[in-house]
Amino acid sequence: MRAVVIHETGGVDVLRLEEVERPVPGEGEVLVRVQAASVNPIDWKLRRGLMPKRLPAILGSDASGVVEVSNAEGFGEGEEVFGFAGGAYAELALAGPATIVHKPGGLSDAQAAALPVAALTAWQALFDRGGLTHDQTALVAGAAGGVGHLAVQFAKQAGARVIATGSERNREFVLGLGAERFIDYTSDDLATAASDVDLVFDAVGHDTQKLLQVIRPGGRMVVIASAPPEGAAERDVDAQLLVMSPDSARLEHLAQLVADEVIRVEIDQVMPLADVQRAHALSESGHARGKIVLTV
Repeated sequence: MRAVVIHETGGVDVLRLEEVERPVPGEGEVLVRVQAASVNPIDWKLRRGLMPKRLPAILGSDASGVVEVSNAEGFGEGEEVFGFAGGAYAELALAGPATIVHKPGGLSDAQAAALPVAALTAWQALFDRGGLTHDQTALVAGAAGGVGHLAVQFAKQAGARVIATGSERNREFVLGLGAERFIDYTSDDLATAASDVDLVFDAVGHDTQKLLQVIRPGGRMVVIASAPPEGAAERDVDAQLLVMSPDSARLEHLAQLVADEVIRVEIDQVMPLADVQRAHALSESGHARGKIVLTV
């Protein structure tokens, strides 16, 4: 089968499309023929060697496709599934029955592949860790990104007031997702633009000290791309680092919201697997709006 393999860490040039042996599913595993896979920041962080990974390796975890072989209960050959699969940048990938779900009708492969990491990260940050309720105010930093644009919508659907930060070019996009206020992080003074926020969700890892200043005493901050800021406890702010946990039941629920057009998944670009280097460069630039998807 074809797969994108890295034999060493480094720049985008270490991503190579090669012929490799197809994986063989063990007992309790499902072999998925991948139709689409999405790019997440963790992928290029692993590629650059910022996080440990045994090499050679096939990157990617978000996948949508069709069951090729099933050695697990609940999944049959030919069924459409999506979720977490090891080595998703490939024609075939292995998945466990607890990490994939059946793809609902009305959801494209690109939409399904865009959801697992981003949607669960946004949901868990806002509600499982952030404890956001309908009468509270949430500030989402990086609101136009893959995680951030879903967080804005989830918070709005929960009845919370949403303040969003991003670059000026994304102002109308983010306001269209349901944010009540938009702060241009390149020109606006965050400290004067927002105050008494109940929850800050930082999806980009920039200016965490400035974000800390806008949270009310007793409020919370959830970060995913940096360490929690120093001094949070002194300000009576509960600051936590979130590492997303797979949750098939929640993923199924969020996918249905997309299929029902309650939630919108923004896809910046869809590229063939052979363009993986360009996809990584775009993701790493931090300028993608929504998600980047590879078709296999």
